[in-house]
Amino acid sequence: MIFFVLAGVAQAGEVVKIGVLAKNGPAKALKKWKATGEYLGSKISGKTFEIVPLDFDKVFPAIKDGEVDFFLVNSSMFVTAKVRYGAVPILTMINSRQGKALKSFGGVIFTTAYNDGINSLADIKGKKFMAVKKSSFGGWQMAYKEFVDAGIDPFKDFASVEFGGKHDNVVYAVQNEAADAGTVRTDTLERLAASGAIAMEDFKIIARKDYPDFPFVCSTKLYPEWPLARLAGTDQGLSDQVVAALKAMKPDDRAAKAAKIVGWSDPLDYTPVEELQKTLNVGAYAK
Repeated sequence: MIFFVLAGVAQAGEVVKIGVLAKNGPAKALKKWKATGEYLGSKISGKTFEIVPLDFDKVFPAIKDGEVDFFLVNSSMFVTAKVRYGAVPILTMINSRQGKALKSFGGVIFTTAYNDGINSLADIKGKKFMAVKKSSFGGWQMAYKEFVDAGIDPFKDFASVEFGGKHDNVVYAVQNEAADAGTVRTDTLERLAASGAIAMEDFKIIARKDYPDFPFVCSTKLYPEWPLARLAGTDQGLSDQVVAALKAMKPDDRAAKAAKIVGWSDPLDYTPVEELQKTLNVGAYAK
């Protein structure tokens, strides 16, 4: 999960700050998005774009206090910003994974391959469960929605629900039996397997769903990828320039390769994400 912010209503010659939701830490966020800032600076004259990694708890204060102009966050955090602060989506990120261009993603619920006691969502009742963060869309909220739809309340029916902070931490916790089952966003298991950190055959996918042309193991519905959004008060001219520049990005551009994306598209419909928030009473609809 990553967050992208441009600070203040920029005037000519000003630095435009791009904050990134650093779901795997600031160093990885900078490595992934620094080239995008440089790309925008090369396309928009008179502006310098600086990448600013932000932790989960720094996103909304930055938006609320008007420290940002644009932001790239997970889809659920965007909906919260839209409802609370009038943010508007201007683009949707197109991920590049296993040779496919993907505008959607999901969550995967898993246990170890040799855990014979867990074969369905209901089997997790009474067990120790781990997710990423309460605000993580693919690393918690998508799976949470699947449990609720199945008549399961994780906070009442599970022995415990803990949050590992990072997607990789959840995988290792399940692998080492610190948790009986867990959930992360789609592509996490495949990414770790490709690096040699885990073996896919050591894990069992719970409530698996298969989607045409979607290359990753998945347990949830698919939802639109992260949007790049602007604040209500962001200069429209600057916003138009950012949109034009990013839509012109090619898959072989250095910025696209660093971010592991194909490029950017017109914004998708985030209504399903808002409906999820309403069902779960989270985000903008938390009670």
